[in-house]
Amino acid sequence: MRILITGAAGFLGSHLCDRLLADGHEVVGMDNFITGKPENIAHLAGNERFSFIRHDVSNYIHVPGKLDAVMHFASPASPNPASPVGYPNLPIQTMKAGALGTHNTLGVAFANQARFLLASTSEIYGDPLEHPQKETYWGHVDPIGERSVYDEAKRFAEALTMAYHRFHGVNTAIVRIFNTYGPRMHVDDGRALPNFIQQALRGEPLTVYGDGQQTRSFCYVDDLIEGIVRLLNSEVHEPVNLGNPQEMTIAQFAEEIDQLVGGGAGLVYQKEKMLKGDPLRRQPDITRAREWLGWEPTVGLRDGLERTIPYFKEQLGLQ
Repeated sequence: MRILITGAAGFLGSHLCDRLLADGHEVVGMDNFITGKPENIAHLAGNERFSFIRHDVSNYIHVPGKLDAVMHFASPASPNPASPVGYPNLPIQTMKAGALGTHNTLGVAFANQARFLLASTSEIYGDPLEHPQKETYWGHVDPIGERSVYDEAKRFAEALTMAYHRFHGVNTAIVRIFNTYGPRMHVDDGRALPNFIQQALRGEPLTVYGDGQQTRSFCYVDDLIEGIVRLLNSEVHEPVNLGNPQEMTIAQFAEEIDQLVGGGAGLVYQKEKMLKGDPLRRQPDITRAREWLGWEPTVGLRDGLERTIPYFKEQLGLQ
């Protein structure tokens, strides 16, 4: 297939480019580098099946030639206002990527009669009243809170995707992505894993916001990409959760990293720094992924961290 991937220079987008090229497809990458990094796709420059268009998806999109699939992954993703690449610092761009970007990429898919896959998020569930979260859960979201620029952009994107499916007959898919980690994450994106690994590598105490009892589920990037590719190649149209259902507290997660890196500096709690609107519990129900795609994660947390830490060492100049 010939596939357009927006957000191609981002964490997930660049891994997706690698996987689809390895599978023999032709990939057209698109990014405006507002949060994506050119070095994430620099190694693809000599690949004859990869081409790149620098473009903002919130503007009209034209891609010469026939496309068989369109995968919309362009969006800032970090909720941390301390991060320069976090969506609280790029609120308008985040809304435009989710709203106008989805409209424009759906238009490309419609014109090409192509399969369309939307990268949505577990954030559409908000601070959930249902646990674990099934795709049938409608969510508990503050529509005007600080995180709403991301949550509501993705909720709108899902609604628009289904409208194109129902009204125009576009062959659409929606993946709801839960916490994912691995090489090419933004080192300074302000989320728990980058913060913890940096501090552990420097021998500093790991800073836990709040009381550390909020939970998350962490999926290694290779597992996630496998699920996305299976969804792309399926006939599924309903949203599908992809993530690791192994739930743990943030404190447990920090302790695992502290032990693995070997710094032994311990944890320090800063209850006043709990992010506003931060969900207290997050765990995917992956029944649909198991039954419809035959997918579930295979990389354990320790194994995934051991694959990720060398990347952070390199980025921090600690090799």
